[in-house]
Amino acid sequence: MKSKLKYFEDSIPKFIVSPTFLIMITFTYGFIIWNFVLSLTNSRLLPVYTFVGFKQYIKLFSDDKWWIALQNLFIFSLLFISTCIVFGLLLAIFIDQKVRFEGIFRTIYLYPMALSFIATGTVWQWMLNPGLGLEKFVKEMGFTDFTFNWIVDPKMAIYTIVIAAIWQSTGFVMILLLAGLRGINSEVVNAAKIDGASMPKIYWKIIIPQLRPVFFSSIIILLHIAIKTFDLVIVMTKGGPGYSTILPSIFMYQNSFARNQLAYGASSAMIMLLFVMIFVVPYLYNELRSKNEYSN
Repeated sequence: MKSKLKYFEDSIPKFIVSPTFLIMITFTYGFIIWNFVLSLTNSRLLPVYTFVGFKQYIKLFSDDKWWIALQNLFIFSLLFISTCIVFGLLLAIFIDQKVRFEGIFRTIYLYPMALSFIATGTVWQWMLNPGLGLEKFVKEMGFTDFTFNWIVDPKMAIYTIVIAAIWQSTGFVMILLLAGLRGINSEVVNAAKIDGASMPKIYWKIIIPQLRPVFFSSIIILLHIAIKTFDLVIVMTKGGPGYSTILPSIFMYQNSFARNQLAYGASSAMIMLLFVMIFVVPYLYNELRSKNEYSN
């Protein structure tokens, strides 16, 4: 009787969690599988399960617009991730010095992350608009020759997206790195100080190398944000001027819903998922291996 009662008690958590688990499996992995199936069809406005193999993928990599989107993604990701890491590290080091009003500084730096990308994009679109924002303000101050029209310049527009994304995400990287800094053994740092090492050398030789797992986690998260960036671009430039700020997410949306090429858009979505998996799977493997080695 006691064994049956214990079995029942042990099963209660499983019964409670199982509906959520099934919903997660269905609406995450189920839809991924369904999207892959759609990418192998010739679906347009509505799903049509007439399979055409990898025709959509061949068409995708023959599309110049797709290659422009990939090029923009590379530029955006490289500048976005590297700048967020550098600024986030500098802010984390600054706050780690036990400055006064540390809580206020943390809140100020982290606050942009609490905003949606739509709100961020709206504010930056207004600020960078030559007729409304920064350029107009400076000209009204008397500097009539000042120009800052990046957002309407096809060669510079992608960098306005980078600026807005950096402003929003740097605080998040700062918090991750600050937590890593607070977890470093202070005795090692004190020993280095006693040996006569300067603080820049201590950070470069001792502290920053110990933050390697935090850097890797930050890069993975930022890369995921970069690949799925959509609303920020839509609000600021709508992918223009021309195709100068189009990203794979914008490409997928335009083809799937604006041009009624559902299967074509699904194929681009699967390539985006592949980009994420290329980086996430090795990261998860490394984390699981590290935990197993630690437990053994």
